[in-house]
Parts: sequence; C-alpha cells; structure tokens
Amino acid sequence: MKLASLSRAMFLGFVRDRAAVIFSILLPVLFLLLFGTIFKNSSAPKISLITVGQVSLIRQAQAADPGGLAKIMTVTAGKSLPAALAAVRKGTDDGVVLQRGNTLVLRYSIADPTKAGIVQSVVGSIVQAANQAGRPPAYTLAASQVQDRTLKGIQYVTPGLLAWALASGAAFGSSITLVTWRQNKLLRRLRLAPVGTGQIVAARIGISVAIGLVQMAVFLGIATLPYFGLKLTYAWYMAIPLVVCGILAFMSIGLLVGAVAKTQQAASAIVNLVILPMAFLGGAFLPLDFAPAWVREASHAMPLSYLVNAMQDVMARGEGPAAALPAIGILLGFTLVLSLIAVRVFRWDDV
Repeated sequence: MKLASLSRAMFLGFVRDRAAVIFSILLPVLFLLLFGTIFKNSSAPKISLITVGQVSLIRQAQAADPGGLAKIMTVTAGKSLPAALAAVRKGTDDGVVLQRGNTLVLRYSIADPTKAGIVQSVVGSIVQAANQAGRPPAYTLAASQVQDRTLKGIQYVTPGLLAWALASGAAFGSSITLVTWRQNKLLRRLRLAPVGTGQIVAARIGISVAIGLVQMAVFLGIATLPYFGLKLTYAWYMAIPLVVCGILAFMSIGLLVGAVAKTQQAASAIVNLVILPMAFLGGAFLPLDFAPAWVREASHAMPLSYLVNAMQDVMARGEGPAAALPAIGILLGFTLVLSLIAVRVFRWDDV
C-alpha cells in the first residue's frame, strides 16, 4: 500500500508539473510530427538547371522522356553565363549547363551537398544515356563547383550552427533571467531602486550582445583552424550587425516567454518548443529539400531562417554587404513587434 500511495503521489506530481510533461511527452511528439512531415515524401527533391546557349543533349533528353524528366528537374534558358553562375552561387538555381562540342559542362554549388550530389547524378545519367544509345559521338561530362575550389562544406555549416547558438542563448538567457528575478522579488526591488527601467533593459541587452559576439568569435576561431578550413568571404564583417539584430530578435522572444511563464522549468520548456523546431524549419541544422512545399513556405515566417540565410550570404556565398540589409530590417521589425507585446503582458510580481 505504501508503494502504491507513493507511486500515485509521484505520478500526480509529474502530471501537475507542466514543464515535465512538456519535456517528457509533448516535446518528443512535436519532433515526431516535425520530422514525419519533413520526410513524409522520401523522393529526391526537384532540381532547377539553367542552360546557357544551345545544349542539344538536354533537349534530346527532354524530348525522349518529357514527363519523367519534368518530375525531377526544371530547365530554364539563361541569357548569359555570368548571370547564371551568380544565380547558382546565390542559391536561386541548382546548376548551370552548357555544351562545348561533345562535352557537357556542369557548374553547381556546394552550399547544399544533397542538391549538389543530385544535380551531378541527374546530369551524369543524361550523358550516360546518350552514350548508351549507340550513336556517335560519345559525350563526356565536366562538372565543377561555382565557388572557389578551396571552399568546403564548413562554410555553410558554421552560419547555421552559429545562428542556432545565438538564438538559444538569447532566448533562454532573457526568459530565465526575467522569471528568476520575478521569483526572487528582485524585479520589485529594482523598480523601487534609483535606477530607470531603461537602464536595466540596456544593461541586459549589452550583456547578451557581448556574450553573442564572444560566441561568434569562438565559432569562427575554431572553424578557421586548418583542421576545418573555414574561409570567410570578403563581406563577412556584415555578420556582426546580423548577430546583434539576431540577438535582439530572440531576446524579444525570451522576454515574451519570461513575461508569461511562472517558473524556470516552464520558461525552458516554452523556449525549447519555439527554438528547436525553428532551428530545423529555419535551415540551421539541415536543408529542407525533402520537405513539402508548405513547410518550406512556412519557414519564411521564422526569423531564424533570415538570420541563417543572410549569414550564409555574407560569410560563404560571397554576397556583398547589401545582402544582409533585408534580414537586418526583418529582424529589427520582429524585435519591435514582440517587444511591444511583451511589454503589454509584462508583470513585476507573480500573481
């Protein structure tokens, strides 16, 4: 009987602890739904190719199997080779194809290793099919990446992981600090102290930004070691204002969570429910090539996706400083909106 009573008490305590329920049951279920949706269609993602000039081999492949080829790739005609290469380098398209005699020249991007492998496989199969047709001449494929050959996949991994680390640190730090200060009655004492609310907020923002910049320095310092081989492009310095704006955006999420959460456990659970799915859907951990179209569209509503893409543009893709400006504007707008909401629901004491 004692064992049954003790077990019942522990079970009721678990059920009443909402944070424990979220961590133990709801969070794993959320990830099951998330990954189940992303990988529901296990077929290879559709690729987009740009043809420059007359590429008879591609036209022949389209004529031989128009329906089948249309399912795996789209082909558009490019006006010039530099413009086509710029589109691939930026990530708008997956490859550029041109034909020089019997050689099919393919240029692709290493930004997404999955897409890079599929592009080479599809174009290679077209060349192989033409050679097996038994009609001379034999065709060859010359494939190379659009980026500098010294660039590696670490160029694109680092911005995503850094963005996730910044988002987690800012959201967790601001939410848990706010809840802890409220529970310890420190917020009330600060309100009565001869210090303005603006000074308190400015101090917290300053600390978070300083920590974020240290995170960035550590990430880049490790990634640029010869073992990893990260090479920053010329406009990498624009990642600094992106880091600052990203920290502000995710601090606003943390402030909103801290304003409504009553305990540290609840704040941690809510932040996890927000940040972790956003990291996957925002492209911080893996590309969304296999995800349904609506999932890819939904990622555009997530601030982390703008931070990741903009940091990849200036740190890896070789884009100029202007590439970071749209993301900076979006992140600042997101910060303003959520901060205003957090102010409306903010309370100094537990109710």
